[in-house]
Amino acid sequence: MSPPLVVAFAIAGRINIDLSSEPLGKGSDGRDVYLRDVWPNLQEINSLLSTAMDPETYRRNYRDFAGQNPLWNEIPTSTGNVYEWDPESTYIREPPYFDGFSNAVKDFKDIYGARPLAIFGDSVTTDHISPAGAIKASSPAGLYLQEKGVQIEDFNSYGSRRGNHEVMVRGTFANVRIKNLMVPGVEGGVTVHEPDGERMSIYDASVKYQKEGVPLVVIGGQEYGTGSSRDWAAKGTRLLGVKAVITQSFERIHRSNLVGMGVLPCQFKEGTNAASLGLDGSETFDLLGLEAGVAPQKDLNLIIHRRSGKTDEVPVTLRIDTPIEIDYYQHGGILPYVLRQLLAGTTDF
Repeated sequence: MSPPLVVAFAIAGRINIDLSSEPLGKGSDGRDVYLRDVWPNLQEINSLLSTAMDPETYRRNYRDFAGQNPLWNEIPTSTGNVYEWDPESTYIREPPYFDGFSNAVKDFKDIYGARPLAIFGDSVTTDHISPAGAIKASSPAGLYLQEKGVQIEDFNSYGSRRGNHEVMVRGTFANVRIKNLMVPGVEGGVTVHEPDGERMSIYDASVKYQKEGVPLVVIGGQEYGTGSSRDWAAKGTRLLGVKAVITQSFERIHRSNLVGMGVLPCQFKEGTNAASLGLDGSETFDLLGLEAGVAPQKDLNLIIHRRSGKTDEVPVTLRIDTPIEIDYYQHGGILPYVLRQLLAGTTDF
């Protein structure tokens, strides 16, 4: 809300108040004082603004801006049309989204032998998924920074280091309150690496799976990805090696962001979820039907291979909802799509 309203509620001392009809409090004369009594009129506002719009003040402050900021001017800089990435920086690193980029667009491929990185319940928000808050020394991100020579007192926060994907990917799904149902009774970014059953952080498991060439999926419940539209909730998912997110339902923007990062969103049919399927994280999954051609919201087949040797087939809905999202996904995400359009000279950007 506006700052004046914040002040008004603070004066009232509560937020369950109707400022249009209830008083903020009492004046020195004991009479009720309402918001309308203290709210400034346009004339009062204009008279104050005139005192802050002295032309000479602007001339004095901005005439020699560089000379008035010697510390700023002493910061080492480089010049040129292309930014010079510092590979040793722990704040800003060259992002990996264009690694291995070529003009060739890949064909749709079915997913075989995927392992679940995590199985979540309902209402997992982008705050659960996205890195946020302080960086713990014992966390994968904290260990990475210490390896880079950063002292614990200088860690700062995930938000301040959001330009370094190495930090941010280590903090994805690392919220202290997130609950991975593959590890019952435990909170935090923990999972189980299969088939050996070793418990480890979600980041460490993803690294191990990627070295083994194993694709990953995330299983979710209702309202997956609700909350603020945090870009790192989708970026981190992609960088962890997750190929598909299969849930009971998606929040609209997060579903779109997953497509934009080249991650496949799929939705269980009504009445189907991880519990009804008896998933415990030991399974492997095939997601079939992509190679036959992709259309918005077409049905795909999820093949569940259980540890017992039993196989189940479950239909899921592909939550690529529009034709342009098909293009984004086929290009590997919106960033490669736009770059290819720019190189081809076929975009208005």
